[in-house]
Amino acid sequence: MSQEHPEDSRPKREPGTLESYIIGFCLSLLLTALPYRLVVTKAVTGNTLLATILGFAALQMLVQIFFFLHLGRGPKPLYNVVFFGSTVGLIAVVVGGSIFIMNHLHYNMTPTEASNQLAQDEGIYQVEGTNTGACQKLNAKHQVTISSGKISPIDTKAQLCDTLTFMNEDSAAHDIAFGTYPNQDTYDGQTKLMLRKGGGMTITLDRSGTYQFYEHDNPKIAGSFTVSP
Repeated sequence: MSQEHPEDSRPKREPGTLESYIIGFCLSLLLTALPYRLVVTKAVTGNTLLATILGFAALQMLVQIFFFLHLGRGPKPLYNVVFFGSTVGLIAVVVGGSIFIMNHLHYNMTPTEASNQLAQDEGIYQVEGTNTGACQKLNAKHQVTISSGKISPIDTKAQLCDTLTFMNEDSAAHDIAFGTYPNQDTYDGQTKLMLRKGGGMTITLDRSGTYQFYEHDNPKIAGSFTVSP
């Protein structure tokens, strides 16, 4: 009478074959070379190039998964695939959302504003003898105070490379927007200043002219500042 050994009932693992490894390797090389070629030759540009590269990256990931990691061939293959797909989906949402936010913030600023903001943050006031628009040093300090729903002073006179601090002395937070209601403008790379209760924010006055600002939720709270060259 024959006896069945316990190991006979265990599921057999299906290891990858040499042929599958070679196919996976060749596909990986192809999916790496093609997007590189597109970038070098500039066959496509802009968002189309980005979408194409992301598509090749997704295909590359699938090749790695099925030809090298053998996902779906082991015990409980459906469970592993679903779990992996959920993880990839979550990562895609986080990365995609981050790209969308950064892209939205970038396109709210003109190229000049973006360059000036970067130069100001890094303290780069001159490149090859040409001024960038950033301040070499900061001069006088000015302050606008919000208290009991009123702004003081309503109009501030300042010079280029002065600083202007918005202070919130109210018990509630305030969102200060640049421009005239309901339109918003940008100054010092900012479209809005979020002032917490008892907090403040400072901007560098790097552009001359007269600029308006208002409380986003209560446009009656408004003021202006004039920057002289």
